Amino acid sequence: MFKKISEKTGFTQTEVKVILFLIVVLIIGFGYKTLHRTNEQSVNRSFSYENEDSAFINSGKGEEASPKDAEIKSSSADEKREVLELDNENTFLKKPGTLPEEKSINLNKASIEELLRLPGIGKKTAERIIGRRNEIGRFTRLEQLLQVKGIGSSKFNKLKKYVFIEGADSKGSVK
Repeated sequence: MFKKISEKTGFTQTEVKVILFLIVVLIIGFGYKTLHRTNEQSVNRSFSYENEDSAFINSGKGEEASPKDAEIKSSSADEKREVLELDNENTFLKKPGTLPEEKSINLNKASIEELLRLPGIGKKTAERIIGRRNEIGRFTRLEQLLQVKGIGSSKFNKLKKYVFIEGADSKGSVK
């Protein structure tokens, strides 16, 4: 029988046996599925991630957390937002059109609102700049901004073209 099928189809006898085996298994599987099919509707399952969330929040503590602990952690998220200067006004999402003109902000007279227009400067950093200005009396060189917490060399390089010191030369030093 396999020899006749092999001659008619062009397959080897082994290939014919494998194909017939697969067809038989397919028929048996289809029959089993139709005979044992249950008429259950798919169950709509809802899952609460509350326990997993609280476990994740307290993963550093090494203990299981309650939903109350999650509320405590959310208040620390507010503190993190404040430290990172992520206030509700989203001052960190400045539009390119709001940047000041070059050499338009006098560091010794600038208000918080003016300083907030500088790239990379948020409310806290603006307050620190004014605090540093009050501390030293007035800025005499632009490089003194590097002494302000939150202003590193890359941020300084981005904002130095927008600020000036009254009576200073082109390098930012007072004459």
